[in-house]
Amino acid sequence: MPSDAVLYQAAALCLTYPDDDFRARLPLLREAAPQLREFVDHAALTPPQALAAHYVQVFDFKNRHSLYLSWWHDGDTRRRGMSLVRFKDLYRAHGLEFTGEELPDFLPAVLEFTARTGNLDLLSEYRAALDQLRSRLADFGTPYATVLDAVCATLPPAPAEARR
Repeated sequence: MPSDAVLYQAAALCLTYPDDDFRARLPLLREAAPQLREFVDHAALTPPQALAAHYVQVFDFKNRHSLYLSWWHDGDTRRRGMSLVRFKDLYRAHGLEFTGEELPDFLPAVLEFTARTGNLDLLSEYRAALDQLRSRLADFGTPYATVLDAVCATLPPAPAEARR
């Protein structure tokens, strides 16, 4: 398991819809992952309805801030179906069956997979997409950008050709 496993698991939780369970976990997240304190403190101080509305505004209306990693490479094309199969195959190869309500390329699912297995392949493969998402979140002015900052800080940089 990578030394950053706790960070990946905490980041996965931070990037999910902020329901009551999320709010209950904030004190644990704050202590477990100091790299995420800025976001966790923001979430703790923001009224629940406002935080939920902000999440929906940031992630649910446009693909510009998509948490679905294959969208960044494949868009809404047929190719994306094969990418999703690859995600599921990788999970299966590590003894995990993906049964989530979300698609297997959902960033919180990928972060949880990485935390549980120590396999950085998906995060590394989609590093350029993570950088682009992080940049767009920062430009939008959302505290969610700090979650991506913390995750990206643990990864090697994307190759120059992938950043284009």
